[in-house]
Amino acid sequence: MRVRILYGGDVITKSSFESYGCASNIAAASQLTIMIENKTMKEAWEITWADISDALGGLPSVKTHCGSLAVGALRRAIRAYYKEVKEVTPDWLPSDLSKDEKHALEEEALADKLARKYKLNT
Repeated sequence: MRVRILYGGDVITKSSFESYGCASNIAAASQLTIMIENKTMKEAWEITWADISDALGGLPSVKTHCGSLAVGALRRAIRAYYKEVKEVTPDWLPSDLSKDEKHALEEEALADKLARKYKLNT
């Protein structure tokens, strides 16, 4: 999953996502884009997978990871913003990757491995 954010200063003005996941994954990412618009980067960072699940009216227990993937993708986008655009790290941004970021990276690595195995990657 990939989350794109457009910003004005440190406020998210628009967001979008790209996902090749299941319906729950797409719903979680879509809900996240609604939740983060007009929020500061810090406010968006504080959104949890449980917040997304609650906003959706709940996710099945086997699909809670979809909210985690959405949060992980968002947090990676926020990190990229501060690294590549601002070139500074705010004091509220942890230096270590969050559990959600690690989860998103693990899922991406698995998808890449499977794509290579089945020659889906060009």
